[in-house]
Amino acid sequence: MITRRNFTAGAATLLAAGHISTRARAATVSWDMSTVWPDGNFHTQNAMAFAEELKKQSGGSVVITVKAGGQLGFKGPEHLRAVRDGLVPLADVLNIQQVGDEPFMGVESIPFLCGSMDELKVLHKYVRPEYEKVAARNNQKILYIVPWPTQYLHLKVKTAEVDGLKNIKIRVPDKGAVDMLAAIGMAPIMIPWGETIPALASGAVSGVSTSAVSGVDGKFWEFLKYVYPTNHVWSSQMLTVNLDSWKALSADQQKLVADTAAKMEPAFWANSLKADVDSLNRLKEGGMEVVPVSQAMITDIRAKTAPQLEAFLKRVPAADKPVRAYLAEMKR
Repeated sequence: MITRRNFTAGAATLLAAGHISTRARAATVSWDMSTVWPDGNFHTQNAMAFAEELKKQSGGSVVITVKAGGQLGFKGPEHLRAVRDGLVPLADVLNIQQVGDEPFMGVESIPFLCGSMDELKVLHKYVRPEYEKVAARNNQKILYIVPWPTQYLHLKVKTAEVDGLKNIKIRVPDKGAVDMLAAIGMAPIMIPWGETIPALASGAVSGVSTSAVSGVDGKFWEFLKYVYPTNHVWSSQMLTVNLDSWKALSADQQKLVADTAAKMEPAFWANSLKADVDSLNRLKEGGMEVVPVSQAMITDIRAKTAPQLEAFLKRVPAADKPVRAYLAEMKR
């Protein structure tokens, strides 16, 4: 039984042993961070590097414990709400999976809006302020944003024509990808990452639309044979913190966290590019074949999905101004 006397005595003992400093205890913040990606994924590695640097720079007053592989029980599409409601103080939020709550978060999933990571950087110049507004009204703050690398179709079949993709059941991560791949005749099914490998193993799907990085995470060579570098959409992970948790930090801690995130974000983008190259090589080592997408095939895909740009802007009016500003800068 804990009494005030033995609790006080115990605390005094810990203080005497050097386990607690009253000043440190008052200032120390310890946060769990939720992510669905496994330990080896570059996004998780980025988060671990961020946590390590924060612990170092703060002298141990800000401690983040990265809970990888969905071990806290949250699926990817639940992360925005989980942070909003304070169920977890930090989460690595995949923007495109939050469109049920915030449609603007799907802006990067407009087919072929960006052709490279350099173009994506330009897009982010215009859309990031809107991302910040979305986060704020969901009781959270974005610390950093890091994109996934180029997207691929991972399939069992080899084809040089769009017709060869018809009716293939393919796993996709978000509604935007459902619309896009349905437009070219595939049979897309929206499935969270944690349920993707069981879906492949059971035959519920026979293809996956995702990055090469996730292909390595899922050991796709055990299920699939061909990789198509279609580079059809983009998406980004956003490390967000609950605003109530954020406000519990001192002003100095807030500045340290924000400055560290801003300083490390460019290197995290570079890690994304490297992860793409390394992961594609690993898929090939596993026995998968990269199938070049012919100009005729990509032109066909672009033509079939082109109406989705205007459809998205009509459906999500907040996206109209930033996207058109981006397109103007790209001279498109």
